[in-house]
Formats: sequence, C-alpha cells, structure tokens
Amino acid sequence: MLSYQHGYHAGNLGDLHKHAALAVLLDALAAKDRPLSYLESHAGRGLYDLAAAEALKTGEAAEGVEAALARGALPDDHPWMRAVRAVRAAHGPSAYPGSPALARALLRPADRLQLMELHPQEHAALRRTLRGANVHVHRRDGYEGLPGLVPPVPRRGIALIDPSYEVKDEYARAARLVLDTHRKWPEGVILLWYPLLDSGLHRGLLDILGAAALPGLWRQEVGFAGSRLRMRGSGLVCVNLPWGVEAALQAASTALFG
Repeated sequence: MLSYQHGYHAGNLGDLHKHAALAVLLDALAAKDRPLSYLESHAGRGLYDLAAAEALKTGEAAEGVEAALARGALPDDHPWMRAVRAVRAAHGPSAYPGSPALARALLRPADRLQLMELHPQEHAALRRTLRGANVHVHRRDGYEGLPGLVPPVPRRGIALIDPSYEVKDEYARAARLVLDTHRKWPEGVILLWYPLLDSGLHRGLLDILGAAALPGLWRQEVGFAGSRLRMRGSGLVCVNLPWGVEAALQAASTALFG
C-alpha cells in the first residue's frame, strides 16, 4: 500500500524475527560457491536510521533490535549480527539494515539482487542506498513483479515476500503470490513473513498454503508477550527450506523470544 512507510516500525520485534531467520538462510545459501539471486517483493527503503523521528515516535526499535543487541541475545558470529555490524560501520551507530541491506551485507559480488518497491519516496531512497552493478531496483508492484522476474538469473536463490498487510485481502494475496512464484520457480527458496493479530486473519493465509502441498514447507511463529505492538506475534513460512538450517533457525528464535 502506498500509505505505508516502514521507517516508523523499522527494527521492531517483527523485523527481529524475520531478519534473523533471513540472515540464517542467506548465510547457508552463500556458503556454496555457486552464485545466487535474492528477490524481494516489498523492499521498502532498505536502510533505516533508528534515531530518526519516525522510529523514536513509536519506540518499536527500542523493544526490538536495540534490546536484543543490548542483552547480546545472539552470538557475535551470527549472520544477523555480522550484517548489523557491517552496516553500522558504514553508516553509523543508529543505522539498521532492512532486508535489502541485510542481503547486500551477506551476499557476494557475483550474487544478484532484484528489489521491488512501489512507494515513490521509498523507491527513491532504495535506489540511493543500494547502488551497485549487481543490484536492480524496480518501481513495481511486488504482487505482479515477483512472478514476472522468476525464474531469475542466476536460477539458484531466495525470494522474500513481506507486504504491509494493511488491508484484509493481503493475507490471501500474499499466499497466492507464494504459489504463483513457486509455480514458475519450483526450486527457489521462498520466505514469507506475516503478523499475528487478534483478528486471526493469518489463518486464511496458512489454509491456502497448507492445501497446496508445497515441498520443504517450514513454519515458525513467535509471540510478543508484554509488547506494546498491535501485533501479538510474528510468523514465517518457507518453501524449499535449505537442508540443515532448521536447527539454526530454532536456536535464533529461542535466543530472541524464548
């Protein structure tokens, strides 16, 4: 939705869950020599300042990313920690990598990033932030754009689907986007994030995916006990989960959320 700007919510508990898992997956895929593609349907601006007025207004990063860093929830060699350190070394101590900058920090020059963002200001910021020969930024609706860009070159890779869920039908649209992307790119790893709300709207999304008998399907949900967020928790679904990463995903979730 064009009204949504993630700067108010960057670094919150949902980001923490999503980005820690994404970092594990990217690190595992990049461990092999062959190049890969990273695609994102709703990329945002890519890089955020947690000292900016938007972030300070909500305070969501303080109970999310900043609290996790302060208590050393993840070990220093965790890929999410490595990415945050690299981004802060380059952009200052209050910088925080959204998923595009996280991917850029963990991937290699031969890997290729395809990033979609429709919001004009967010798209412009993304283009300024993530320049490079291997980065391609599209002002494009991710629901149409992601299926249009797969299978990618290189064909090996991962796609992140992370819409704003501002309207009720986005849950079903996000589920169908997973199915459309998988149909055209059956070997691709697809990671979908969704919020857990009192309304329970995510159950429809899970019903659609569950009925599709997708390969290597993995799901993880965490709760946000005591949080001021409207979200009660955060969920992830992955298609074609890479072999051997489930233990690392569970370890990160336990360390961050108990």
